[in-house]
Amino acid sequence: MPKVGMEPVRRKALVDATLRAVGDHGSLTVTMSEIARHAGVSPALAHHYFGSKEQLVIETIRSLLRTLRTDAVAALKAAATPRDRLSAVIRVNFQAHQFAPETVAAWLAFYSEAQRSEAVRRLLVVYARRLNSNLLASLKRLCPAGHASEIADGAAAMIDGLYLRQGLKSAPVSIESSIALTESYVNAQLAAVAGDACHDGGRRLPVTPER
Repeated sequence: MPKVGMEPVRRKALVDATLRAVGDHGSLTVTMSEIARHAGVSPALAHHYFGSKEQLVIETIRSLLRTLRTDAVAALKAAATPRDRLSAVIRVNFQAHQFAPETVAAWLAFYSEAQRSEAVRRLLVVYARRLNSNLLASLKRLCPAGHASEIADGAAAMIDGLYLRQGLKSAPVSIESSIALTESYVNAQLAAVAGDACHDGGRRLPVTPER
């Protein structure tokens, strides 16, 4: 019989163990017994809390998304201007704990699993929409909506692409380099929009990126 009050602790231990085990394997071929061993509990207890490995994997992804959302909310609250908020979103997605080797490997495994699991695919869609929404909210304060949408799509693609490149051991990109590349893209796009406005025969006001 599980000890009273231990369930939240053991559930978190199992989620953390899943992240480590999937990261170590580089795939979801890891068994519930291996995950339980990483967590220091019995396989029976793991099944008791989550029912199946699939449910445990789903909860692990949800946990990662909750952490990312919490970090983003805190970073956005601390940002003073729309441009600062945009930088905060970029930086949050390249945090050190997000770049941990086992975390990167686990995300790669989750993306692969999304081709087979509708539940996993839905969670990754939630992540993609949230990232785009956070980028777009700030960009709409810096340039016209149509341009904001295009820049948000491009920045999100860069963030995902640079992150996934961490899985290529032979061609990793550092955290600071990833941030700098994404910031450079955003700055170039905003400058181009501002330049177009300046050369539009005076029909529109110039758009100056706010910092």
